[in-house]
Amino acid sequence: MPHSNGLRKAVIVDGVRIPFLRSGTEYQDLMSYDLARMAIQSLLTKTQVAVEKVDWVIMGCVVSNISTSNVARDAALAAGIPSKTPAFTVTLACVSANKAITSAVDLIATGQAEVVIAGGAESLSDIPIRYRKPFRKKLIESQKYRKPADYLQFVQGLKFSDVLPEIPSIAEFSTGRSMGQDCDRLAARIGVTREEQDKFAVRSHLLAARAAAEGLLKDEIAPVAVPPRFQVVDKDNGVRGDTSEEKMAQLKPAFVKPYGTLTAGNSSYLTDGAGALLIMAEETARALGYKPKAVFRASAYTAQDPGEELLLGPAYAAPKALDQAGLSLKDIDVFEFHEAFAAQVVANLKCLDSEQFARENLARDKKVGEVPLDKLNAWGGSLSIGHPFGATGARLVTTAANRLIKENGQFALVASCAAGAVGNAIILENAR
Repeated sequence: MPHSNGLRKAVIVDGVRIPFLRSGTEYQDLMSYDLARMAIQSLLTKTQVAVEKVDWVIMGCVVSNISTSNVARDAALAAGIPSKTPAFTVTLACVSANKAITSAVDLIATGQAEVVIAGGAESLSDIPIRYRKPFRKKLIESQKYRKPADYLQFVQGLKFSDVLPEIPSIAEFSTGRSMGQDCDRLAARIGVTREEQDKFAVRSHLLAARAAAEGLLKDEIAPVAVPPRFQVVDKDNGVRGDTSEEKMAQLKPAFVKPYGTLTAGNSSYLTDGAGALLIMAEETARALGYKPKAVFRASAYTAQDPGEELLLGPAYAAPKALDQAGLSLKDIDVFEFHEAFAAQVVANLKCLDSEQFARENLARDKKVGEVPLDKLNAWGGSLSIGHPFGATGARLVTTAANRLIKENGQFALVASCAAGAVGNAIILENAR
């Protein structure tokens, strides 16, 4: 059935992800292509959807391997999707998978597709390390050499440092600061203490460990056999169920030394992983015999000044999506907020619950409201489960849909920040 605005309803049939692993561990010899392929194959196996029914494949990826710049297309082909099915890759920092998912919703809502696979993949074990600019220029210039004598020009003007590898930094291009440095500034400005951060980080790990122990994540995690030895991996490996605030308090500042409040423990770690969702038009899903899990109600994207509000995306995007859906925070039963840093989540929660922020930053008379902690990231979050940049949105949306069913809720709110000071929020409704 179409919405009142004439657009068709898009629904989540199901979602799946492969285990999220710390970079440099079991996935270290794989590319994002391999991870995306495994996620898509796992989704196809789980849902048993006929591959010829898939109209599009859309995947998010941030740090792409130059051999597979359109990783969605290459992974789809390898997973068994027909060659006639188009695919494209989205890059929008930490909300890349979110954008892949909402792009799928848009295609369905406007009648351009019936069935779409959308998600994301990231291998931070496989970052592109390149030569420095002077050496790259020489390599390109050398393509024009014709005589052996021409190669004598190659070394002219080069310094020893020019041949050293250039390792990319996780920094904001427009400011030159790392995200951790910016988050330390945000924590100081908004008044997020070290104790608040450590407490939130411990909460994330303990909730993730409990969710895994209680089998709550089994419906979203697909075990995979990792080549070349094909050992089976069936769980996330970054969750620390034995952590405590006392252990967290012993860690030293990681970004702004010696006075910063962000540490390796209250920040998300480099992660490899992938996830995918099967999204359909509601009538198509029911005609094919599927019982949808959730309906997409609204989504919103925002952008602010990267110099001052790099990580406040949820505080801007969440109220925008709520307005679109005609809802308030009090209507939300399930909250899934991306945890880039504990300080970032706590800062966004403070802003949403601030009258001053509402007046000065959102042009609202009243604050957006308080997010109840017992409804937020109840199965853990990015701090504990991990954050593969291009894939986290797929985990958030899949978990939100599963929690709606498990907790018998009606509405879920997914919210994320991203580099470039971009924000995203997605609202789901239980399809019961």
